[in-house]
Amino acid sequence: MANLARVRGQIAAACRAAGRAPDSVQLVAASKTVDPQILRQTIEAGLLSYGENRVQEGAAKWPLLRQEFPGLELHLIGPLQTNKARDAVALFDVIHALDRVRLGEALARQCVAQERRPRVLVQVNTGAEQQKSGVLPAEADALLERCRRFQEFDLVGLMCIPPYEGDPRPHFEMLVKIAERHGLSELSMGMSHNYESAIEHGATQVRVGTAIFGARDYPAGGA
Repeated sequence: MANLARVRGQIAAACRAAGRAPDSVQLVAASKTVDPQILRQTIEAGLLSYGENRVQEGAAKWPLLRQEFPGLELHLIGPLQTNKARDAVALFDVIHALDRVRLGEALARQCVAQERRPRVLVQVNTGAEQQKSGVLPAEADALLERCRRFQEFDLVGLMCIPPYEGDPRPHFEMLVKIAERHGLSELSMGMSHNYESAIEHGATQVRVGTAIFGARDYPAGGA
């Protein structure tokens, strides 16, 4: 678990450099394609928050682990189809994928039906990249105003995946400004190659996969 220790140390150092408490940033391990046996090792090392890109993989992997380790917190950090809202609400504690009103409606219905109340973040496509999910920045304010009417789940913050190439800082700054306009406290931003910069800009959650588990077959954007 040397990689995990290294990431934790770098998060703590980045927090100190930014004048923040180390516990102000939640490490969410991006666990796409990671074998459950490997996950048991990180769980036993005290890492309890994990993010999955796909509902199907999460449903296949985590129910048994949750029975074994009931303190786990699961995050959906990949795109979400409306027809998967039922499964997403059933499995995940935090959903980082809200990007349209229709999806908000589907999540709200499932929250009522299942008597669950996940925390939800709006994903903003800060780079306006066609291959990525997320509401466009110019449309984010309107979406947030409309989604605030959903009382069935807790709309707590924003998420972004900046373009892999180039400086991520303008994208983090953009997300911070949108969050401030709407009084949102959670900022899910920063991955393996830029989480220290994200912490400097106010990230409260960083989604780190490669730096912990090694390189995997990841979609563009990575973790």
